[in-house]
Amino acid sequence: MDGFFTCRLTFRQKGAEIYEAKDGFENMCGYCRDRGYAPVLVFLGLASISCRIFEMAWPQGGKDMKRKVKQLLLTAAGIALLILVVSSFVILVFFPDMLPSASKTQNEASKELFAMDTYITMTAYGRDAETALTEAADKLAALEQLWSVTDPNSDIYAVNHGEGHPIRVSEETSELVSFALQMAEETNGALEPTIYPVLSAWGFTTEEHRVPSETEIAELLGNVGYERVRLEGDTVQLDNGMMLDLGAIGKGYAGDLVAQVVQENGSTSALLNFGGNIQAIGTKPDGSRWRLGLRDPFTGGTLGVLEISNMAVVTSGNYERYFIGEDGKQYGHIIDPATGYPAESGLVSVTIVAGEGRLCDALSTSLFVMGLDKAAEYWKQHPDFEMILITEDGEIDLTEGIADAFTLDSYHSNMRVNVIEYE
Repeated sequence: MDGFFTCRLTFRQKGAEIYEAKDGFENMCGYCRDRGYAPVLVFLGLASISCRIFEMAWPQGGKDMKRKVKQLLLTAAGIALLILVVSSFVILVFFPDMLPSASKTQNEASKELFAMDTYITMTAYGRDAETALTEAADKLAALEQLWSVTDPNSDIYAVNHGEGHPIRVSEETSELVSFALQMAEETNGALEPTIYPVLSAWGFTTEEHRVPSETEIAELLGNVGYERVRLEGDTVQLDNGMMLDLGAIGKGYAGDLVAQVVQENGSTSALLNFGGNIQAIGTKPDGSRWRLGLRDPFTGGTLGVLEISNMAVVTSGNYERYFIGEDGKQYGHIIDPATGYPAESGLVSVTIVAGEGRLCDALSTSLFVMGLDKAAEYWKQHPDFEMILITEDGEIDLTEGIADAFTLDSYHSNMRVNVIEYE
């Protein structure tokens, strides 16, 4: 390219070189090219071509020709300089993000808050990062008011206490319910949005833990069944005695909506942590992938590092929320809808990586209930996500699409890792 922008005019008369001019475009074009000033480069390119044509058309030149060429070059340089100044002003004022150095000087903003029954931390980069996170926090507060099970003013509370009548809900709530029913269907009920009565009986909603009797569980399961949820437009209707709880997908869905708010405010690099539900927007400001530590469910330390960009990551397991019963047995908070008891699938942790947080949230719970074999089969039939499964015997099973993005910590390098492949 540099040679293209070098106009070397050579005029010869009677075999003797009488004039040689170098137009200086090379240095100017290098300056413009390094700063992304495309309009000036186009102009200089056209000027360079004109000089070449001029040279070929009039190979012989005298003093008058020399003077005219010099005037032409001075005029071209003056116009180029004017365009350079004007374009610099326009880009600096109206399009600062076009500057190569913008990524190095963009603002960083962070925000911490407690919402949706968890601690949330958000970090964003960009000129309006602070505004982006402020609006993101407002969006979170609004969604929590809509989806809370205990807030009398929420959509979900109104549906649960509707005594069998259809209840009008917000657009966000109707979309969330629709997605929950879709995933319940796809997972054959492993994700059950109406499990709330059973979950409450175990005390996981009040922290007053107990082991309910078989008779009580059987009776409560009579009010469980996603098939009986009636969603028509913006109205939701339940049979009397049934209750919705969208906690299994609420944070993931909220993460998607909040990420959208952050991006709409100009941030193309952000990391949102919803109590373990991770929403990564783009890459880190330096262009590298985000590095996330995956928790060891046995020791609480770091199992390994997962590198991602522009993806959501959600982990579910019974190692955080559980209680020890009077019988000395550990009972986890993820309930198997088929039995009404905490899931015993042979898995201790399920991590899902996908483009949407809502999908990650739904699958991390439902695949935990399914167990290793059914989860692997489900993945082969729905290849729009990746997963890392940790079994009770300390083995790691992960899908082939994420194998190269996950690195075990040196302390766990002896753990057996099995790669699940398409057959």
